[in-house]
Amino acid sequence: MKKTFAAVFAAGAVLVAGTPALAQSAQAPALGPYGYGAVKLGMSAKQAKATGKVVHKSGGGRDACSTWDLKSHPTGKDAGGLFLSKRRGVAVIFAGKGMKTPEGIGLGATMKQIKKAYPKVNTRTEGNPSVRVPGNSKAYYMFGVNKHGRLEELALALNNQDCVS
Repeated sequence: MKKTFAAVFAAGAVLVAGTPALAQSAQAPALGPYGYGAVKLGMSAKQAKATGKVVHKSGGGRDACSTWDLKSHPTGKDAGGLFLSKRRGVAVIFAGKGMKTPEGIGLGATMKQIKKAYPKVNTRTEGNPSVRVPGNSKAYYMFGVNKHGRLEELALALNNQDCVS
């Protein structure tokens, strides 16, 4: 059976018919180069809250950084999806399940896949591998790889972030 594809243009709108996957797929935002969807690195707490995409978890007051979650990717009780610095705004965004960089790297990727996507990745023996974010010289990706060589933690961070080590 032959499947067909049709597009109808009416008053500036596009209606797509054909395979269900084509008609229903929505492009998920990428982690990087400047943030995740509406949440951008460097945003103040007020700006981040105004997106409606984040929820405050802990910290603030005298703390240098506060912990937040992306509403679309909540974390556990003792974790955070993003860290907001009093001095620098949104400083670090951690990847949740299903989130990927524009180069297609997400949780579960292998070190081989990371090196292919980011040939300049720093794989120093101490600390986590990292690489400058393509298209944003003010940020880097940090890769937390487990003993099996799989990515179990991925973060997009400002070069001068002061929230996580």
